[in-house]
Amino acid sequence: MGSADIIPGVSGGTIALITGIYENLIDAIKSIDFKIILYFFKGIFDKNFLTKSKDKILEIKFKFLLTLAIGIIVAFLILANVLGWLLEVYPTYTYAFFFGLILSSAFFVYTTSKIPIKISSLFFLSIGLLSSFYIVGLQTIQTDHSILIVFIAGIITFCAMILPGLSGAFILLILGQYSFMLNVLRDITRLDLSSIGFALSYTLGGIIGILAFSRVLSYLLKKHREITLSFIIGLMIGALRKPGELINQNPENLILTFTSAMFGIIIVALVCSYELKFKKTIIK
Repeated sequence: MGSADIIPGVSGGTIALITGIYENLIDAIKSIDFKIILYFFKGIFDKNFLTKSKDKILEIKFKFLLTLAIGIIVAFLILANVLGWLLEVYPTYTYAFFFGLILSSAFFVYTTSKIPIKISSLFFLSIGLLSSFYIVGLQTIQTDHSILIVFIAGIITFCAMILPGLSGAFILLILGQYSFMLNVLRDITRLDLSSIGFALSYTLGGIIGILAFSRVLSYLLKKHREITLSFIIGLMIGALRKPGELINQNPENLILTFTSAMFGIIIVALVCSYELKFKKTIIK
C-alpha cells in the first residue's frame, strides 16, 4: 500500500482489496474512537471515565494497524527515490504495469464479491466510473505551501487513499502539493529535518480525515454492500484513464509495454490465488 500511495494514479485502497485486507482495514481504523480523548479529560474529575477511556483504547486493533503502518512507512522511505527514478526513466512501462494491476484488480473484486447484475449495481458502477474518470482528468490546482494548506491536503488525500481507484498521490498532485511533499519526504530520508513541520501537519490532517471517513465506509459496506462495492469497482475502472493517457502520450516498444501490463495482471492473479487458497485452508 505504501508503494502504491506514492504513485499518482495508483490507489493504496486497490492494493488493500487485492490482498484481501480492505474490510479489515476499514474496521481497524474505525476501532479508534474519538471518545477516548473526551473520556480522558472527563477522567480528571471522575475516575469512571478513565476506565471507559482504557476500555476504548483496548478495543483498538493495534497489532493490525501498527504492522500495516510500519510497512507503509518503510515503503515510503525506501521507494520514494526508486519509484521516482522508474517514473522518470521508464514512465511508459511503469504505468503499463499499473494499468494491468488496476484492470485485473477490478476484475478480481467483481468475481469474488459475487455482485448480482441488476439496475442498482450497474447504476452505481457507472457513477463510480464517471466520477473517477473525471477526477483523474483534472488539471493541477495552483496553491501555496503553508502548514494549513498541507494539513487540509492531508485530510483529503488520506480519505482518497482508502478508496480503491482514487489515488491519494494523484489528489495531492491536483492540489499542487505532490512535488513539494515528495521533496519533504526525500529530505527526511536524508536526515534533513528542516521540513518536519510540514510532514507532521500532513500526517495529522490525514489521521483526522481517515478516522472520520472510515466510519462512513464501514457503514456503507455493512448496510449497502452491493452498491458500495459496485461504486468502488467503477472507481477502479475509471482510474485507468490516468495510466492509459500517460502510455499514449509516451509511446514506447509495444511488446515491452504489453509485457509490463501482463506482468501487473500476473502479479494480481498470483496474489489472488494465494488469498483464495488461504481462505479455503482457514475454512477447512
